[in-house]
Amino acid sequence: MKKTVAASLALGFLTTHAYAQSSVTLYGLLDVGFVYANNVATNGQGSKLYSLASGNLQGSRWGLRGTEDLGGGLSAIFVLENGINVVNGRLGQGGDEFGRQAYVGLSSRFGTVTLGRQYDSVVDFTGIFEVGAQWASYYGSHPGDLDNMLNTNRVNNAIKYTSIDFSGIKFGGLYSLGGVAGQFNRNQIWSVGAGYNRGPLQFGAAYLNIKDPNFSFFGNNATSSTTGSNMGGSAVYSGYASAKTQQVISAGAAYTLGAATFGATYSNTQFKDLGSEPGLNPLGYTGSAKFHNAEVSFKYQITPALLLGVAYDYTKGYGVNDAKYHQAMLGADYFLSKRTDLYAAGVYQHASGTDSTNRPAVANISLFSPSSTSNQIAATIGIRHKF
Repeated sequence: MKKTVAASLALGFLTTHAYAQSSVTLYGLLDVGFVYANNVATNGQGSKLYSLASGNLQGSRWGLRGTEDLGGGLSAIFVLENGINVVNGRLGQGGDEFGRQAYVGLSSRFGTVTLGRQYDSVVDFTGIFEVGAQWASYYGSHPGDLDNMLNTNRVNNAIKYTSIDFSGIKFGGLYSLGGVAGQFNRNQIWSVGAGYNRGPLQFGAAYLNIKDPNFSFFGNNATSSTTGSNMGGSAVYSGYASAKTQQVISAGAAYTLGAATFGATYSNTQFKDLGSEPGLNPLGYTGSAKFHNAEVSFKYQITPALLLGVAYDYTKGYGVNDAKYHQAMLGADYFLSKRTDLYAAGVYQHASGTDSTNRPAVANISLFSPSSTSNQIAATIGIRHKF
């Protein structure tokens, strides 16, 4: 009897000890608010839109994050993260169950290597400086999120490396295999980036190169078309689905002085070799469509609970078309607790020139249908809860 009790106690100790070295965490975020937009084109006319929307300040999601200590400073890690629409309960990211992130890998003192559906280096190292990722809501993203700084598109089939922190410096890279037999470069995606975060100064830079972006990047979920255009979400770039390559060069920085933070981002996005995808070039484009984008911002922590922000963003198209987009943003965020906050944000956009559809450019704030005029306003007020 004593041996049985002793064995049971020993087994219980070993089991408890093993569990202590592993963990799985359930986490999530729910974001929903009231949204208004004017001049939303309907049957050729501009109409006002009033709606409830999910994921305004951040995408609503739930996920599982786990780690297992393998000894010698080596750990196994995984993340499964599902996007959801709080308004109707549907899955996000085109219906993919874990469409936000899904990866597994190893972490050590030499860095972390992960495999699966992941974020590119532009998102990791420069997206954090864009105000759309802070207080301006998704509607405050760069027009159409053309540089992916706000993480509209994830990367499938990705092998990713992230370094440890070297006195504030981190770097990393990603490579996605196309998976097409006999065409090694087909649907290939790769990116590299680096950042610095120490004291009041932060900055980062990244490069992203995408082959066949209509299918590999914009068409990366279960409901995407394997033959048609997947780039119809914004008139800023919807005419460039036939591009062979999309290239993004980005940089961002922020400097904090007391309660104030000054920020800036720059990106150059190019859709190269237009006409390379058969059947996706009705306008007969050749050459490249290119965009400069520059954003400046200022935010002030009035109290520990209240943040106010203001920003201006300018986008200039060149090459095939010459569209220009001026965008101004205001926002406020009030924290009721560490996990729950109330927010409000407003965006104004003005467009000019000729856009990707080879028509006079109209305003097209992200997530809305193009405006019926060159101007558009959007505003949201909502609540965010983290768990």
